[in-house]
Parts: sequence; structure tokens; C-alpha cells
Amino acid sequence: MFAAAELGHALSKEQYKTAADTLRQKLLNMQFQLKERGDFPLIVLLGGVPTAGRGQVANLLLEWMDPRHIATHAFSAPNDEERARPPYWRYWRVLPPKGKMAILFGGWYSGPMWEQLTSNPDSVSYEHEVGKIIRLEKMLSDEGALILKFWLHLPKEQLKKRLKKLANDPRTAWRFDDSDLWFLDHYDEVMASQQDLLLRTNLADAPWRVIESTDERYRNITIATHIVEAIGHHLERESVRQKRVDAAPLMPSIDGVRLLDKLVLDTDLDKAHYSEQLEVLQGRLNGLTRHPDFKQHSVVCVFEGMDAAGKGGAIRRITAALDARQYRTVPIAAPTEEERAQPYLWRFWRHLPPHGQITLFDRSWYGRVLVERVEGFASRADWMRAYGEINDFEAQISTANVIVVKFWLAISNEEQLRRFKEREAIEYKRFKITDEDWRNREKWDAYIEAGSDLIERTSTQVAPWHLVGANNKYHARLEVLRHLCERIEAALAATAKKRKNNAK
Repeated sequence: MFAAAELGHALSKEQYKTAADTLRQKLLNMQFQLKERGDFPLIVLLGGVPTAGRGQVANLLLEWMDPRHIATHAFSAPNDEERARPPYWRYWRVLPPKGKMAILFGGWYSGPMWEQLTSNPDSVSYEHEVGKIIRLEKMLSDEGALILKFWLHLPKEQLKKRLKKLANDPRTAWRFDDSDLWFLDHYDEVMASQQDLLLRTNLADAPWRVIESTDERYRNITIATHIVEAIGHHLERESVRQKRVDAAPLMPSIDGVRLLDKLVLDTDLDKAHYSEQLEVLQGRLNGLTRHPDFKQHSVVCVFEGMDAAGKGGAIRRITAALDARQYRTVPIAAPTEEERAQPYLWRFWRHLPPHGQITLFDRSWYGRVLVERVEGFASRADWMRAYGEINDFEAQISTANVIVVKFWLAISNEEQLRRFKEREAIEYKRFKITDEDWRNREKWDAYIEAGSDLIERTSTQVAPWHLVGANNKYHARLEVLRHLCERIEAALAATAKKRKNNAK
């Protein structure tokens, strides 16, 4: 791949100035169209050989374009806040909204590139990281993002000359460090490793562009030209392309029975027994969250199910057992303007808790395969691909010691009607019932079908669904607490076992 890099050739000052003036005007025009249309974000990812000019390229783009609509982000070793969350959290939080641009130094390639070179990770871990990158970029591309990836290349002898010049000049010696010398000493193996990574992540919608950087004028003009052409093509494609609205339909079950139709909804449990067990379970949960090993984990609780199924009541029984500084409840409604300008999962990534904390989602990322599917807010192609994206999201955060606990609370059609009428009759409960709730009852079967499908396709080993028959709200609350305690206990036991094995 590096042998096929766009070979640089020297440009005269006059040639450079003429080309630069033209490209500068085009870049500004394209940036203005991007901002006005607001159809997609632009992500420029810069990688490459030391001294090849990544900082110079970023500075040039900030000079030639309107810097108010460009964000730049460099990624070094994770800080304490980042280490307490899943690795990709720090990338998701800096994604640009539609109409904006971000320049990322290394981005999500920073970790795999250097870990492979300096830490010699096992092949399974490396394959896992490459797969995460591929899935992330595909998802971003499917959401409409334009991803431009540039590798700035220098031949070994040219790198050697530049490093020597930097080190010998007191004015630039601060830019030279041991890592640059290490890179030069291991140049051949580094290039072989990086070529493998670039080839494997050279995707149709997010290809790598390898730019020869010996001549900075050529480098600048080439990169600017690529950006102008890519934005223009993407603007044209977004304006004329038809959204993919169709996909292969889901196959119904062989016996035609929906999963939720088989769930037992009624359970006998009186209030006295409930009150007794509630206190026991809340004490058990409180003790688990104060366990020393809990600081190595975080918990994400997801609550889905029919309207009026008791999600809010179950959440309150959990929070009553916790220190108020230890948890956060996130109610999910229709996305805001800010959230609509980002990839679908962005608003959920940003709420992930750090280690030692719990976040409870009242509704969640399953809206895409539930309400958006039923109400037609998402095309079939979009909600069909969401199953895989959700499973990948939950697998990623589970790997980072996030305990994902998912509850589906189910009630019968008749019980929902009774609760709706009760809410209308009781003054302090009237805020819980809306016209939309009544409209949703007309689509009961569609929601049962969508709910059954999502449970079957997203109940995984790391993040299984726990189905709760909730006609009896006392039983439902105890089931939620009991299962939550069991999941935390299992995670703490696994941590203790791992520590014991490492000590041997």
C-alpha cells in the first residue's frame, strides 16, 4: 500500500499559490454548503509517520476554512475519566454533528496501532480491535457520515533526515523524543504492521488515502483536493440518492407463536410478603454496591415494555436502596435537535456511567427496533441493521466491565386498560397518561410483534433479557431487584476468581 502512495513532486511557489488560492475558495464553499445543508458530518482522520506533517495539515485546514465549525482532537493515553468507561466512549463523545467537521489525530486507530507494536497483544485481541474499527466505520457510514482517512507517509531515509534536523536545531529539539527514534529503528516492521492494518480497514465507504509527504506543498494540495472532491461527491449523493427503505423481511416463527404471547403475566403475591422481601432485597443490593470490587464495575439497567407496565415503579425501588451520589436515571423520549444531528447510538454512549456507578435507562436504544419500527420513523433497512449495532454496542461495554441488565416488563391488554383509567381518575397520576398512550393501544399487536423480535435477536450471553410478567406490580418489583442482585453477584464472583487465578 505504501509503495502505491501518491508520489510527491516539488511544486514551485507560483504553482502552489495558484492551486492553493483555488482550493481555499472551494473548501470554504464546500464547508458553507455542508453547514447549510446539515445532511452529514465530516470526519478527517490523520495518521502517519512522525514528522510527516499531521499538525501542519490540521493547521492549514483551520486556516483555509472557517475554524468555528471545525473541532480538533488528539488522543494520547486515556485519562482517569476515560479509563473508567468503555474504550470507545472517548471517541463517541467527540463525533461532530451533521453540518460540522472534526479532525482526529489517530482517532480509534491510536490504540491498535501502538499496542500491536509495543505490547505484542495476542492475535485474538488484535482481531477483536480490528473488527471493532470496521463495525464502527460501517455504522457511521450507514448513518451518513463522510469519513476521510489520510496516512502521511515518508520513506525511511527522509524520516531519518528530518529527525536529525529536528534534534540538532535548539529551536525544534523539543519536537523530538525517544518514541520518534524508536519508530526509526523499527521502521521496516512498523511499516509492515501498519500496512496490514490499513489494508484491512480500507473500506469502500471509508478508504485510506496514503499521501507521500516529502514535499509539503504537494502534500497540502493533494489532501485539500481529496477533501474538496469527497465533500462535493457526498453532497451530490445525499441530494439525489434514494434512502434505502427496504430490506429482507424478518421470518416469522415456525409455529407462528410470538415470544411475548407465552409469558406468564399473573403471579400471586400479597402486600405483606412483598414489603418483607422488598426490604431484604434492597439491603442486599445496597451491600453489593458497597463491595470493594464494585469499583471495578459499572451497571447499566435497561427498562422496556408496555406502557404502564411499571417501569418507573421498579426503578424507584432500585434507587431507594442506593446512595443518591451513586446512580443516575435517564428517561428516553423523542430525540432532541442535538441528538438528531448525531449517529443514533451517540446519545446513549454519552450517558454510560463510570466504574462504581449505576445508570438506569427508562426506555433505551431499543426505540429504533420498537417505536421507530412500529411508527415508521425508521426505514426497514435502518431498524434491521440496528439489531447488529445494538448487540455490538452491548458487547463492547460488557467487555469493559459494564454489567448490562435488561428488563422487559409485560402486562396484558386488559390490565393496561385498567391502569390507564386509574391514572385518569387519580389526580396525582394524571401526568402519567397522554393521548399518545391511548393511540399506542391501537397498535398493541404491532408492539408485541416488534418486542418479541427484538428480544429474540438481542438476548445475548453477555446481555440477556429478563422477562417479567408484571400484572402484579409487587411481583415485578421483587423480580427486578432479585435479578439485578444476581447479575452483580455473578460479576463480583468472576472478579474475585480472576484475582485468585492471577495470584497463583
